[in-house]
Amino acid sequence: QVDLVESGGGSVQAGGSLRLSCAASGYTYSLGWFRQAPGKEREGVAAIYSDSRSPYFADAVKGRFTISQDNAKNTVYLQMNSLKPEDTAMYFCAADPDGMGFAWWGQGTQVTVSS
Repeated sequence: QVDLVESGGGSVQAGGSLRLSCAASGYTYSLGWFRQAPGKEREGVAAIYSDSRSPYFADAVKGRFTISQDNAKNTVYLQMNSLKPEDTAMYFCAADPDGMGFAWWGQGTQVTVSS
């Protein structure tokens, strides 16, 4: 099992920035971020991989969000710039331990963007 601890959510105005952090208790093949807004399905936002695979970004966040990882700390960061009200959601960190799918999930951190 991999424990995940998220931090960095909050409230900002449109156009602002936030950085989310997710600390994993151990090695994983991939760490990703998902989000879920009220009344909507959970969607993938971004993911980063421990091999040479390029990071994944949802079309809705390309060019605005970046993802990075500190391997020494088993921590992944989601830098969110040019935030829009439609980015408002609960953001969840997830771990894919072996390339077979995201099996472990954090508790979530709320991001609210006001217009």
